Amino acid sequence: MPGLPAGTRVWLAAGVTDMRSGFNSLAAKVQTVLERDPFSGHVFVFRGRRGDLVKVLWWSGDGMCLLMKRLERGRFVWPRADGGVVSLSQAQLSMLLEGIDWRLDSVKQDGRSSDNHFGRLAGMIVGEC
Repeated sequence: MPGLPAGTRVWLAAGVTDMRSGFNSLAAKVQTVLERDPFSGHVFVFRGRRGDLVKVLWWSGDGMCLLMKRLERGRFVWPRADGGVVSLSQAQLSMLLEGIDWRLDSVKQDGRSSDNHFGRLAGMIVGEC
């Protein structure tokens, strides 16, 4: 599949999330803390305390998907806020998951390009559900 459906929003949960959380706990956090609908088809991203692990929660239409990614080097760039929600574009999500600072306008950092990474990620999300 080439990517997430058009109009899919990406929501990043600012602050720290307990990475022991699974489908139900993260969906509950989406409802209670982020005040969003976990079954909306939008993408919700959570980061652990160490900063090297994120979980991505997404309702595919027929089931809940949970993707985990751990960086071998470095940490995921995250808002400094203790709580709340930040809206990202799909391109920014791609950069985030590649370990690139998504707040930058430049698509290259550390010699890596964000081009076409989201399509591969979206294929993984859809293919693994």
